[in-house]
Amino acid sequence: MKSIALLGSTGSIGTQTLEVCKNIGIEVKVLSGHRNTDLLKRQTLDFKPEAVLVSDDEKALELKRDFWLSGIKAEVLSGDGAFGELFDIEFDVTVNALVGSVGLLPTLMSIEKRRNVALANKETLVAGGELVMAAAKAANVGILPIDSEHSAIFQCLEGNRHNEIDKIYLTASGGPFRSFSSQQLKEATLEDALKHPNWSMGKKITVDSATLMNKGLEVIEAVRLYSVLPSKIEVLVHPQSIVHSMVGFTDGSVIAQLGMPDMRVPIQYALTYPDRKASSFPALDFIGKSLTFEKPRWDDFPCLGLAFEALESGGLFPAVMNAANEAAVAGFIEKKISFDAIFKIIRSTLDEYNIKNKISVKNYNVSDVTDADKWAREYAGRLVLGG
Repeated sequence: MKSIALLGSTGSIGTQTLEVCKNIGIEVKVLSGHRNTDLLKRQTLDFKPEAVLVSDDEKALELKRDFWLSGIKAEVLSGDGAFGELFDIEFDVTVNALVGSVGLLPTLMSIEKRRNVALANKETLVAGGELVMAAAKAANVGILPIDSEHSAIFQCLEGNRHNEIDKIYLTASGGPFRSFSSQQLKEATLEDALKHPNWSMGKKITVDSATLMNKGLEVIEAVRLYSVLPSKIEVLVHPQSIVHSMVGFTDGSVIAQLGMPDMRVPIQYALTYPDRKASSFPALDFIGKSLTFEKPRWDDFPCLGLAFEALESGGLFPAVMNAANEAAVAGFIEKKISFDAIFKIIRSTLDEYNIKNKISVKNYNVSDVTDADKWAREYAGRLVLGG
């Protein structure tokens, strides 16, 4: 029986991962959450991990008291060194379902400890993907993608690793604003942005889907995961969310992975790889289904273009873009800025970084990524406060 450490257990991907674990009998050795200690306690009672990690010291004290009163044996970890402590526990796979660039360091720690990583935290590969993939290769550690799109590409490449890729087709639902006019986008509200037509996700990734930045982040992920040039990636808007992505080869063949829009499927595949296990998840019924594809509206959703620009600039530009996006999206969720201000804040942050802080593509390390992230987050945060 496989065992996992689940980072981000109280979020959307985390809760679905636990459902998969219960269905197929995977042992959960570690749980980590942010501040939702009520749910974390219920998860601890249900899965009986050896340790529970929270980011807030005050919440950790609450949990310790609750665990003592309830007779729960799990150790409670918190603070800056907590991620390091959890890798002293024996388990097979780290499931990184954290949100944001906070996921980078535990991914690198997992690789250092030679634990395979089932990765849902796309910001890890956006901010520090070159470092992560180099470390994984040196340690012979597997990076197993959980994102539906990258799981699809991963599956399309099974048996084809030796064949040259002609094109990766990343599909996007188009989000809640696919049919919005340019004027409607300027007036879009948070409530509008959170009404995703196909997927049930956390607020941050749902807003990223609305701006198409989510697809931009996935473009950067694909470059890192599959060692392809950005010019070999094409984004297609596919409103049905049935084709999760496709790979075209130089002989003209295209292989696609299809399924219902259900994150539990790629989660389970990452946890059972290289095997497939039966599940009770709904299967795709082809009867009555139509599959359509459209080009993205680049002018109306300019965040997508920023990702390609950051890739072309190289170095720490993807990390800066990612941090600025996190700060801007947080401002939008807190209703401090408008929807169209998200792009403007990221654009301004990248421009300022280009003037003052450019670092050579070949000469950066984890500390440089962390510093660039902090600078961009603070700069974008000031722009958010300015409205």
